[in-house]
Amino acid sequence: MMENYKCVVVANGLFPSGELALRILNQAEYIIACDGAVVHLEQHGIVPDVIVGDLDSLPEELCTRYANRLYQLREQETNDLTKAVRYAGEKGIREVLILGATGLREDHTLGNISLLLQYAPDFARIEMLSDYGLFTPLLKDATLSCRPGQQVSLFSLYPHGMVSTFGLRYPIRKRRFLYWWEATLNEALGKTFSVVLEEGAKVIVYRQM
Repeated sequence: MMENYKCVVVANGLFPSGELALRILNQAEYIIACDGAVVHLEQHGIVPDVIVGDLDSLPEELCTRYANRLYQLREQETNDLTKAVRYAGEKGIREVLILGATGLREDHTLGNISLLLQYAPDFARIEMLSDYGLFTPLLKDATLSCRPGQQVSLFSLYPHGMVSTFGLRYPIRKRRFLYWWEATLNEALGKTFSVVLEEGAKVIVYRQM
């Protein structure tokens, strides 16, 4: 359903245990870790290429061990995930997969998912993968891969512009969604489905794994 990513950002949420997420993580050419995620990476024998954040969640022992991989940003206007994603963009990386950004705390989960629409303009491809599904931000029309019967939800965080879908069991035709739940719990009919966004519309698509 998705191609491998060369660059993976690992946040300090629930560390992935799914086969797909771990395969992509282990095959990634470049791993950017939010500071608190390093402990979990260590437990899996994975060494990040760079550790980004305010470093307040990194044990002193690991600060010493990874001293040459630290990139500290003390400002508190953004969270460590945003710092890590921005670092990727500054390095010219155009495709990023985010892992470990959901689970544990619901407020962090909701905040991190919503940030995808903020990150999307700066990347050719950026997605967030959990053990349960894949979140894809859309700023324009797109056709996405799927499998018949796969569960699909759309989240419209901005109540602007009309949204239409083709290839889902419950069609959406020129709807403006005011609440997050309104376009959830749909189902793919074939191997692809399309989302059409009129001016001003932005959505995050969730495909259950």
